[in-house]
Amino acid sequence: MEKEIYISESMGESRIAIIEDDTLVEVYVEKQDQQRMVGNIYKGKVENVLPGMQAAFVDIGYDINAFLPFSEIENPAYLQDIDDSDDTNEKGNSKRRSSRKPNDNVNVDLKTGQNIFVQVIKEAFAGKGPRVTTEVAIPGRLLVLVPNAKYVGISKKIWDKYERRRLKKIVSSLKDKEAGIIVRTVAEGKDEDLIKNDLANLENIWQTLLKKGDQKKDVSIVYKDLETASSVVRDLFTPDINKIVIDSKKLFKKISSYLEDVSPNMANRLEHYKLKEPLFEKMGIENEIDKLLRPKVWLKSGAYLIIEKTEAMVVVDVNSGRFVGKKNHEENSLKINLEACKEVARQLRLRDLSGLVVIDFIDMKNESNRKKIYYELRKELKKDRAKVAVSPISDFGLLEMTRQRIRLSLIDSMSDECPTCRGAGRIMSKETLITRIDHWLRRYKSKNRKIRLKLELHPENADFMNKNKKTLRGLMWHNFTYITLEGNPKIQRDEFKFLDVKNDGKVIEHVGIEQK
Repeated sequence: MEKEIYISESMGESRIAIIEDDTLVEVYVEKQDQQRMVGNIYKGKVENVLPGMQAAFVDIGYDINAFLPFSEIENPAYLQDIDDSDDTNEKGNSKRRSSRKPNDNVNVDLKTGQNIFVQVIKEAFAGKGPRVTTEVAIPGRLLVLVPNAKYVGISKKIWDKYERRRLKKIVSSLKDKEAGIIVRTVAEGKDEDLIKNDLANLENIWQTLLKKGDQKKDVSIVYKDLETASSVVRDLFTPDINKIVIDSKKLFKKISSYLEDVSPNMANRLEHYKLKEPLFEKMGIENEIDKLLRPKVWLKSGAYLIIEKTEAMVVVDVNSGRFVGKKNHEENSLKINLEACKEVARQLRLRDLSGLVVIDFIDMKNESNRKKIYYELRKELKKDRAKVAVSPISDFGLLEMTRQRIRLSLIDSMSDECPTCRGAGRIMSKETLITRIDHWLRRYKSKNRKIRLKLELHPENADFMNKNKKTLRGLMWHNFTYITLEGNPKIQRDEFKFLDVKNDGKVIEHVGIEQK
């Protein structure tokens, strides 16, 4: 499989695209004025401890307090009744942790006003603060240092058992007994000196972090992770990546210097794009990204998907569209659904959709065919680096799954809520708006005797009422009021404003959708 990474920086945002076999599979977008928080470590202050919610809220200096579930508290310093003499099991986890069940209550030793080190694992979103954990992890190029753990973990992508054994022996001999180490995929084949240098660098970062935390009296950030572009290179630039193309001279030099230090043998795969034509347009990526903001996704067979993101869940509907099969309905449905599995998995990665996902496949009566779809989707989702959980297709033909959320979805990163529809995706019909105007007039006239009013509407709605003279005359006749109509481009399509003609045009009321 050929893999390529393209990085483009502009005045507004940075974009990273990952291509596998000429197919776009992942996109990252970071606004220049909104740097990501995931990976940052803070010296925070506990604001509230809520055992009933099994969570605490921590002030980390952000607008909204960070959310710390008790399930994310693994540091013995913050847990009650921990026996420090407990051994660790073969997977490196403490006995207490391995015996804890998902629904078990966790007794924590946290108090309001207490200082605590936490690391952000999920970005803030939709009025919710960032999600944090006490299990701090500092990533390097070859290793990840987990200071409050005691285990050695080896990347599952390193298959060779002798290489796994070699790496574990090296790391075990180098690491502090009070710290945990995870060996990353890129460490495969690396000599002991490189691993030792990476570990020393991580330990220095941790000691610097601790000193910075001691010096700071108030809530503050003590470790800032790399920006998105650099972190993608650090985390994803594995030997199977054929090349990385960057259009920013500054970023190219920065990453080139980084690679010379940690992976000099891979530095020649870095390319600086110098043409005037935008990199993403040259590679055809821009057009693909534009499609990701649309709900409809066409499949090669002529079938299509409808992908809708709501506050509660993501809904995917599979439709036959223009597909005309030559076989019976069951076999045609199976063919479309199998094709849809691959595209659904790809779209979830591309759009970075997360939370609960419900997929409505085309109905199939044969249970064996339903199982084929279930296993096919699971196979495709294995390519996804986010954690997923999938359930079999239900009796209603729906497949439910969850996908881990780490950052904002692509549509949230690249678009803002519409000020007219306010996220509904629909605007009020002209007829409904007229009904609301009529109701307002009736309420107003029941308490006031004014007979001359001015009505301001969006120009499009004003034109509609001017063309329908009967409607305007009806409003005036039924409410015994003379109305002067005027278009105002500053008023939204679902709003209206009444003014007092005799009182120098004083606004009586400006009615918007949130006031109705």
